[in-house]
Amino acid sequence: MSAATHHRTAPEDRISFPHKLAYGAGAFVNNLLAAASGGMMIVLNLGLGMNPALVGLLGAIPRLTDAFTDPVMGYISDNTRTRWGRRRPFIFAGVFVAGLLFALLWQLPGGKSEMFYFWWFLSGSILFYMGYTLWVTPWVALGYELTPDYHERTRLMGTQNFIGQLAYVVSPWFLWIMNSGTFFRNQAGEPDQVAGAAGLAIVVALVTVGLGILPAIFLRERMVDVATAEAQEAGRPQGLGANIREFLRGFAITMKSRPFLKLCLATFLVFNGFILISAFASYVIIYYVAGGDQEFGARFVGWAGTVGGLSTFGVVVFMTWLATRIGKRKAFMWGVGVSVVGYLIKWVCYNPHHPWLVVVPAPLMAFGLGTLFTIVPSMIADVVDTDEVQTHERREGMYGSIFWWTVKLGLSAALAGSGYLLNATGFDVSLGGSQAPETITWLRLCDAGIPAVTSLVALWAVYTFPITEEKANAVRRQLEDRRGKA
Repeated sequence: MSAATHHRTAPEDRISFPHKLAYGAGAFVNNLLAAASGGMMIVLNLGLGMNPALVGLLGAIPRLTDAFTDPVMGYISDNTRTRWGRRRPFIFAGVFVAGLLFALLWQLPGGKSEMFYFWWFLSGSILFYMGYTLWVTPWVALGYELTPDYHERTRLMGTQNFIGQLAYVVSPWFLWIMNSGTFFRNQAGEPDQVAGAAGLAIVVALVTVGLGILPAIFLRERMVDVATAEAQEAGRPQGLGANIREFLRGFAITMKSRPFLKLCLATFLVFNGFILISAFASYVIIYYVAGGDQEFGARFVGWAGTVGGLSTFGVVVFMTWLATRIGKRKAFMWGVGVSVVGYLIKWVCYNPHHPWLVVVPAPLMAFGLGTLFTIVPSMIADVVDTDEVQTHERREGMYGSIFWWTVKLGLSAALAGSGYLLNATGFDVSLGGSQAPETITWLRLCDAGIPAVTSLVALWAVYTFPITEEKANAVRRQLEDRRGKA
């Protein structure tokens, strides 16, 4: 890339390392809650004997509430005016609500029916995700406005993704923690999955509050004065009806952005292709590689997850560097392409005769999510600037919320579908290690094939993303000429 198009980051555009750490603490909490919400749900099937289809619905239905709450929260955050800013008050309050509700969700009473647990978990999950939205939507929006620099945005998102991956080093061991009885036991003093989940949830909640509050305390909002000035110039809507109309207008404008929709589609495919079969790797390892031995299989699930998590650190550093050299779009193509290879070789490496081979695909698969959540958020920040040129509005909250709204809609479908897909393979928990051979084959095909196919389609979606470094810098100059560099 020529010197004319590949610029150096100005000192005033750099984010200090402590501030990157503070924002990254939010990424750790975000990933921890996501990993715990998904990974701990296996207890409902293995610990309580709940039908996998019902477990899938429990993962999906609460997420559908995000279809409403995420964009509304994004609009509220964009249009809130307080002495502490647009984002920080919600981040501060929301993390306490989310942590408390997550802990209460897993305090499951004993000896109840399957439908009792279904309705308990459904109502509790809906409340939890509402509290989670109160925190996460302003946190995401805050990251888009911390710097206007094309490359510093990538470095910020690389740092937060690096820190966030620490959650995925820990979370693969959740199943072992809940099973082993080393840390948590039931009232009779015996190892018990349900008691393990109850204790683990309290620990997760305490970590959530302790780290999730840091962005609200230590970070400042760079664009709050710009947003206030633009709102005053445009005339702030008054009354409920006017605000609803303004919300719908902003929603429609956001959904018409073709570059933004490309990023939504690519993230939907890469992330939800992974989520659809996220539990399948555990089933394949336990019931194929380990022959039905849950404790032995859980150990290899933990090792594979840990290797993948550790590898992601290197992936994030490398992809951050690569994106600042060859551009964000090309780096995305490269990283996701490597992950496809990782998914495909699971067919060979998940081998009962050589169980340690389960760790081999993990470093390659790490390129998928490692690339996705390093580069795409930085690209969305560039889209927000392009939108401001056209609309004279700073709408980080709306873009961030709709981006995650589309992801979560897919996530709901993936979580619901995963239970039915598991049933379709013929899996029966009561058979233990005596699953039918065709069941094992279908589990393996889904585990390796589905995320590989969705990732390939995602590469097609991003191939024509139009905002290059040169175009992003031209947009920034246009904005600064209009509203000043401050």
